[in-house]
Amino acid sequence: MADLMKGKIAAITGAASGIGLECARTLIGEGAKVVLVDRAQDRLEQLCRELGPNALPLVVDLLKPAEVSGMLPRILDIAGGLDIFHANAGAYIGGAVAEGDPDAWDRMLNLNINAAFRTVHAVLPHMIEKKTGDILFTSSIAGVVPVVWEPIYTASKFAVQAFVHSTRRQVAQHGVRVGAVLPGPVVTALLDDWPKEKMDEALANGSLMQPKEVADAVLFMLTRPRNVTVRDLVILPNSVDL
Repeated sequence: MADLMKGKIAAITGAASGIGLECARTLIGEGAKVVLVDRAQDRLEQLCRELGPNALPLVVDLLKPAEVSGMLPRILDIAGGLDIFHANAGAYIGGAVAEGDPDAWDRMLNLNINAAFRTVHAVLPHMIEKKTGDILFTSSIAGVVPVVWEPIYTASKFAVQAFVHSTRRQVAQHGVRVGAVLPGPVVTALLDDWPKEKMDEALANGSLMQPKEVADAVLFMLTRPRNVTVRDLVILPNSVDL
């Protein structure tokens, strides 16, 4: 442990698994206090016991606007501050548009776009008032390269990228940095609906990354000098040709 994040307080949504959990573990390992935000109460409490006293659980259903709007006071109450907010929670749907389920699309789009933007709206005034802070998104390579087998997911991440770029320009004057990490395929529950043949092939040829590799990229972004913003950090397995 190098204490790169000593004294910092972070909150991460979707922190009960995958990239969010690995980011929490990495930041705690570097000395930060981390509020793990998720709707899975039992899982959160178990994880925080395992991660130690600098891991704090906060149960929030991101699809309930009132809970999102009331999130900041709860973070400040249990953690004593907020320096970093990582809008990580998201869902994935792939497949042909003609064969898709628009109701399932609605839920994914609501989580990936509306809920994510609402979380930033909830915490951003606090950072503006402090004149410092970091807002990070878990975006995707699909936010810059349209992926043919996941058009709805791709559309959600293009929206995230537009929000990141424009919001960054609004709040830079207040000392608040806004950026996104854009990974290629990562081994997480979001890929559970991949066909087995596709998953087996990806694992065999090394075209999937692990959540820890994304967490290390996030740590790099957060530890740049305050006059430097990593707006977009794309990370890909070497075997992915994009």
